[in-house]
Amino acid sequence: MENSMKKAVVEAGDKEILYSKTIKAGKRIYYLDVKKNLKDDWFLAITESKKVQSKNGTNVQFEKHKIFLYKEDFEKFMEGMTDVIAFIQKNKSDELLSDLMIDDPDEEPASEIKLDIDF
Repeated sequence: MENSMKKAVVEAGDKEILYSKTIKAGKRIYYLDVKKNLKDDWFLAITESKKVQSKNGTNVQFEKHKIFLYKEDFEKFMEGMTDVIAFIQKNKSDELLSDLMIDDPDEEPASEIKLDIDF
């Protein structure tokens, strides 16, 4: 009995959401959840949820993918994200640039991307 009680506490403890942001983007929904584990460490859980229908359209399921990002990795993660987004903005076609709302395709992409995460 004690093991099952401990397991329930661990599962519930790891699921505590302190803050959440939902981003709807076409067929996908992104969830940014700030959570804490049993050791009181906070981390970011990024979930992509995509609606998938069977070929005949009768069966609808949601495909989910998760990434867990810990505070000691935030800076390097954001540096990497900034770098790859700048690369795409600089090197992709004019169509993508207009989709990203850059008025002048010769204009340099923003050198910095800011993400406001409160802890």
